Amino acid sequence: MIAYVAGRIAEITENTCVVVTAAGVGYELFLSSPSLSRLSGRGEEVRFFTCTVVREDALELFGFDTWDERDAFLVLISISRVGARTAMAILSVFRPDDLRRMVADNDALSLTRVSGIGKKTGQQIFLELGYKLKGKAASPANAFGTPHSEGTLADAVAGLVNLGYAEADALAAAKKALTEEPERDVGETLRAALKTLARRRS
Repeated sequence: MIAYVAGRIAEITENTCVVVTAAGVGYELFLSSPSLSRLSGRGEEVRFFTCTVVREDALELFGFDTWDERDAFLVLISISRVGARTAMAILSVFRPDDLRRMVADNDALSLTRVSGIGKKTGQQIFLELGYKLKGKAASPANAFGTPHSEGTLADAVAGLVNLGYAEADALAAAKKALTEEPERDVGETLRAALKTLARRRS
């Protein structure tokens, strides 16, 4: 699975952007409306955490500004009646913190603010969302995973990839390092991640 993409913007469409990596590979990423609105144009250097969604007729890549947003996306697409496009529509209206707050406040009606979600569907989605976040809504820091410094995580992953490690392995090792000590800087995260990767190879 492709978990992280960094490069320059080659094109921006209504729902996607094309990111060309240093190796010359271009990835088309579906983004939320807030993420798209922050793009300045072609040539901009960007980096996104990503999630690959495979359907019978397509393989699509979805991009996220933060790991927290990516985790929220995974929670949403695990809900019946919520496909990847609907999940992105929800994240275009609500941040992960907003979803946690809605569950804590038992506010199912807010989901009707998302285009295509009516009151009945919103209630059904909310019920499953509340169940999946049960016991976590009161602790936003842990509701969708550990709130790492996304910049530190992204820079550490990029450093490991430059050293020749696979993106998935680099991401797992860097995330483990920050889970153990969230206050680590990039250098400390790299050193801890390298130790983890060395143990796996031995």
